Amino acid sequence: MPKEYVMEIKKEAKQNECFRKVLATAQKSQVVLMSLQPGEEIGMEVHDGDQIIYVVEGDGLVVLDSEEREVEKGTLILVPAGVQHNLMNTDDKRLKLFTIYAPPQHAPGTVQATRKDAEMTERHPQPVG
Repeated sequence: MPKEYVMEIKKEAKQNECFRKVLATAQKSQVVLMSLQPGEEIGMEVHDGDQIIYVVEGDGLVVLDSEEREVEKGTLILVPAGVQHNLMNTDDKRLKLFTIYAPPQHAPGTVQATRKDAEMTERHPQPVG
């Protein structure tokens, strides 16, 4: 685990074509890139920790405890622990974002090219660290 990690996060997010790619994992937080195909969604989920999502490219719709809100490039979404949430791509191009989990939610180094890959991993989870 790196003591320090410096990155051009917007550039990394724009170049990412994977559904999910874990960039860096520390003891209490984690930086993850995501890229959603047109019409694709993350899927309704709830975390024990907080999550911050920043939209780098595209348009979408976020649902936080049943409340819907449109999002676009430059939108920051704070998802407090325990809030049921989903993010959907409503654009005709990829929705690209980075997210920060506290605490980490995925095994360090996780790369899932597609949502199907991510669903397979969820059925057979890897240790977070």
